[in-house]
Amino acid sequence: MLNLRRIPKAKFGDYFILAARLLIGWVFFSYGLSKLREGQFGLDEAELMTPLSELSPFRISWYLFDMQPFKAFIGVSQMLCGALLIWNRTLLLGAFMFLPIVATILIIDLTFMPPPMATAFAWRLSWYIVLDLLILGHYRERMLVIWKAVWDGVGTKFKHPVWVYLTLPVVAISLEVFSPRFFFYVLTRPRELFRSIAELVGQFI
Repeated sequence: MLNLRRIPKAKFGDYFILAARLLIGWVFFSYGLSKLREGQFGLDEAELMTPLSELSPFRISWYLFDMQPFKAFIGVSQMLCGALLIWNRTLLLGAFMFLPIVATILIIDLTFMPPPMATAFAWRLSWYIVLDLLILGHYRERMLVIWKAVWDGVGTKFKHPVWVYLTLPVVAISLEVFSPRFFFYVLTRPRELFRSIAELVGQFI
């Protein structure tokens, strides 16, 4: 017979973290898969014929979230995050990736869902966030290494004179103007591009 008292408490904690990873990993993976299988978002034919003013914000949001590539991007992101959480080698990456995604979903639910449904999902997603933070805390030694690598001694690789910093606004604006899009229009629509530039300059002259 198994003697639970002889099992170290740390082992129980490790088992709990494993269960938490499986829970939120599978939930995220399944929700992402449902988006790709047309199981989430969208309206039925009757709702599509309903005037916009008669639809609830929740149903309007489901219509908008059904648009591509948004729907596919969210679905794939959730599936990837869930898989990363379950696989040992990538669990920390998945735990980090989970936080911004679930926080965004939580805010969307609080904004568009009816109050009773929003409250239920707020409790559920908040619990998932707590579990994710416990996962990160369980591997705090690794987290401290990551934290130190990110925050300690981060800066430019070389020292620059003051006048170089003064030119930064000009260079930054040049990066915006002379982006790949600029050269694409130079090659494909030169007349349209230079006409737009002339009109823009004319507004300041």
